[in-house]
Amino acid sequence: MSILDSFSLDGKVAIVTGASSGLGVAFAKGLAEAGADVAICARRVEKLEATRAAIEAMGHRVIAVNADVAKPEDCERVVEETVANLGGVDVLINNAGVATAVPATRETPEQFSQVIDVNLNGSYYMAQASGRAMGKSGGGSIVNIGSVLGSTTAHLPQAAYCSSKAAIIGLTRDLAQQWTGRKNIRVNALAPGFFESEMTDQYPEGYLEQMMFRVPAGRKGEAEELVRAAIFLASDASSYVTGALLPVDGGLLVN
Repeated sequence: MSILDSFSLDGKVAIVTGASSGLGVAFAKGLAEAGADVAICARRVEKLEATRAAIEAMGHRVIAVNADVAKPEDCERVVEETVANLGGVDVLINNAGVATAVPATRETPEQFSQVIDVNLNGSYYMAQASGRAMGKSGGGSIVNIGSVLGSTTAHLPQAAYCSSKAAIIGLTRDLAQQWTGRKNIRVNALAPGFFESEMTDQYPEGYLEQMMFRVPAGRKGEAEELVRAAIFLASDASSYVTGALLPVDGGLLVN
């Protein structure tokens, strides 16, 4: 296999959660462009249709599944439908996530729990279900979408979000040590910096621009830059990488 060939996902089947908008759409299209057939899921299934059509236009198989990753039974169903329709699971991109920006003294237990349920518990449930399927077929790659806010703060009141993304780092490392040698399942995480998304639309106007003083690259990230990193971790190009946290942040964490 050549170096360039090692980045190919030809013949692979990938699941992308939270694929109804923003970075989830970019991940799904990028994986298909790299050669994968794709299962996309989200709570708003009607918003998956444009992504499904785009992947079909590339000549790849795709299924769209209505699912709430905070529900273990939905995660099991996503994997079951993927196996039944696409033949297996080789790659999971754990992208589904929510964020709040509420001062800690005013954040309700329900608000805090919702973020943890989706960002942390949902990632775990999807990894569990996908890991069982991957274990039966000889292995695979799980890419958890963390955040630089698992290691720093954003100058906003985001206790729930930062806690959930810090926990993703620990989850990634533990699953890697459990599954890499025994099941041939590599588990890694991306830590995006400042990217425009549906999630960041709720931030104060001009917030991202104000935060550029923290970024040595001096700009926001482009979705394609994050997708390239995901393809690296999903593909054989990263065959000796597991348990890693890869920041894609323009240098934010070293500044």
